[in-house]
Amino acid sequence: MNEKLFTLALFEIILAILVSVVIIYVSYSILHRLFFKNVDLKGGNTAFTVFTSGIVLSIGLILSEIIPSITNMVRLSTTQTAAVDVGTIIQYGGLYLLIGFLAAVIINASVFFLFSVLTRGINEFQAIKDNNISVAILVVATLLSITLIVKDSIALLISSLIPYPEVSNFL
Repeated sequence: MNEKLFTLALFEIILAILVSVVIIYVSYSILHRLFFKNVDLKGGNTAFTVFTSGIVLSIGLILSEIIPSITNMVRLSTTQTAAVDVGTIIQYGGLYLLIGFLAAVIINASVFFLFSVLTRGINEFQAIKDNNISVAILVVATLLSITLIVKDSIALLISSLIPYPEVSNFL
């Protein structure tokens, strides 16, 4: 058994679970406080539940592109002769998560802008508060579509920031 690889795999699993739980909790809290103060998942508002589920899934899709970049930093630090310190790993990890958070905010804002432009006269937040499931499903479908389209670009952007070691040109 490759102990180094096993340890790295355990670290990746623990990191993915911790980061995902924290990010989804914070995102839900922000969403609930800013837009839906009087609406709760316990109530009978299915539209809010559908909408919240779409937000959580969108965040999960974005995080699924960010976590591997953070673990690549750890892999590089364990396999390279020039050791990367923990502070650098935390800085890069924080930067990657910040980029992911900003991407999620931009995606959500663009979805609400697009939805507002396409359906003039419908306030999607009020419609979701009023338990309009069709509006919630349309907003979530738009959100997930844009997230699926953009997530690979987010992964490429983050991968470009990983400080890979210099490789000499053999040609």
